[in-house]
Amino acid sequence: MKILTAEQMQRIDRISTERYGVPSLTLMENAGRGIVEFLESRFAPLAGQRITILCGRGNNGGDGMVVARLLRDRGLTPRVLLFSAPEKLKGDALVNWERLFASGAIEIVPDDVAWKRLAPEIHNSTLLIDALLGTGLTKPLEGFLLDVVRDVNGLAARTRIVAVDLPSGISADQGDLIGECVRAHVSVTFTAPKLAHVFPPACECVGEWVVKPIGTPAEALSSDPDLKLNLATREDLAWLAAPRARDAHKGRFGHVLILAGSIGKTGAAAMAASAALRAGAGLVTIATARSALPIIASLGMEYMTEPLPETDSGSVSLRALDYGRFDELVNGKNVLAVGPGLGSAPETFELVRAVAGKYELPVVIDADGLNAFAGRIDSIRASGRVRVLTPHPGEMARLTGQTVAGIQASRLATVRHFAASRGATVVLKGHKTLTAAPEGDVWVNSTGNPGMASGGTGDVLTGLIAGLLAQHNSRPPAEVAAAAVYLHGLAGDIAAEEAGETSLIAGDVLDAIPAAFRSLI
Repeated sequence: MKILTAEQMQRIDRISTERYGVPSLTLMENAGRGIVEFLESRFAPLAGQRITILCGRGNNGGDGMVVARLLRDRGLTPRVLLFSAPEKLKGDALVNWERLFASGAIEIVPDDVAWKRLAPEIHNSTLLIDALLGTGLTKPLEGFLLDVVRDVNGLAARTRIVAVDLPSGISADQGDLIGECVRAHVSVTFTAPKLAHVFPPACECVGEWVVKPIGTPAEALSSDPDLKLNLATREDLAWLAAPRARDAHKGRFGHVLILAGSIGKTGAAAMAASAALRAGAGLVTIATARSALPIIASLGMEYMTEPLPETDSGSVSLRALDYGRFDELVNGKNVLAVGPGLGSAPETFELVRAVAGKYELPVVIDADGLNAFAGRIDSIRASGRVRVLTPHPGEMARLTGQTVAGIQASRLATVRHFAASRGATVVLKGHKTLTAAPEGDVWVNSTGNPGMASGGTGDVLTGLIAGLLAQHNSRPPAEVAAAAVYLHGLAGDIAAEEAGETSLIAGDVLDAIPAAFRSLI
């Protein structure tokens, strides 16, 4: 699902009219109808609701006026307030004002004096429709409308507030709040969500959001090369649940090699390997430090293990590259995952850098594998090969030399720039995990919960990405990685229903992967 800016949405609307022949008035009518259909499904029976509709003078207000007229057509009597002098209306909003005026009374609220007189009278509303301001807002509210927004928020405890497109006071183009805004319970938007619907803290004021189609041709979205921001949704992932051929065998689903584990960090390797198997990989092999191998082998029956020379601290030694031993391990594998529990010995880091640069097969790099490149960012270059990097904000800060706060303040720009500059797919983990392709496309994740902030869940994600890449090498790597992130979060949500967020551990997420797959069917 595409995520749009206000300018992109305006362009899509214009293209819908000029290129595809959908009148703008029809788009507005469909928007109002979509809201009414939502109200009927969520707040039935509407005849039992006391409905107030606040309309501004722009297209958002025009949508609200369509809602009011359609409710009156159903025999309802919503109270309609227009926060503008009628002579200031123009275009489609003016047309719908004239249509609405013909159907019944409208109260004009041109200034704060009129509002202070009317405000107490809407306190008994059970349902309030905010159609004051839409996606075009670029500066904080002030004066008269700021007072209106504050008064509306004072009703929230006893009145359901439904915003048309976006709550008034929010800029469509950013997650940051530019000032005070309506705090809606639900927002009904059109064609596609906007940035403010998706990114915090603005999304927390949007409430639940629902997308309603208004007749925008799908081609208007799919043919626009500038629409590069996507929301990962269940509907996009039907390919993950496609049934396997009846004559399938393990060789058809890829062999994942995982370079992971060290003394004291054996569980990370085991979880990554188990997740790769749960993702559907046909075979998984863990290559690990010799002394760590017995423990890792004891943690799982389905994956294979290979011993490698080790350092004095019990991590894999650079000597693993001697005599072509690692070349033999890589031969015949479809994906290499590097990093979980690998340790931070300088020699091990040197091994990671050598391995990541040497082999042509897809490589997923996480955890200690990423730390090997701290201060050596120029060593990470995909050079046309598939490389997937999965940093959390702390790891990204070490890679880029920024602060964690700086990373978090500009997550979208950071992940886009890093992916483009390295030629790699980059998964920036955290709330609303972002997956960026080198070409600039970004997927925003919509699953997961705070209970997943627990040791080992990142290792599970590494295994999921590697396992899916091993099977779906015909798809763009960033699309596959974004699917793994979605599935990972979905498994976490399913696990949290049973364990709760506080008690959730990585093993719970791992165990819930099959249920996550089943839920996609």
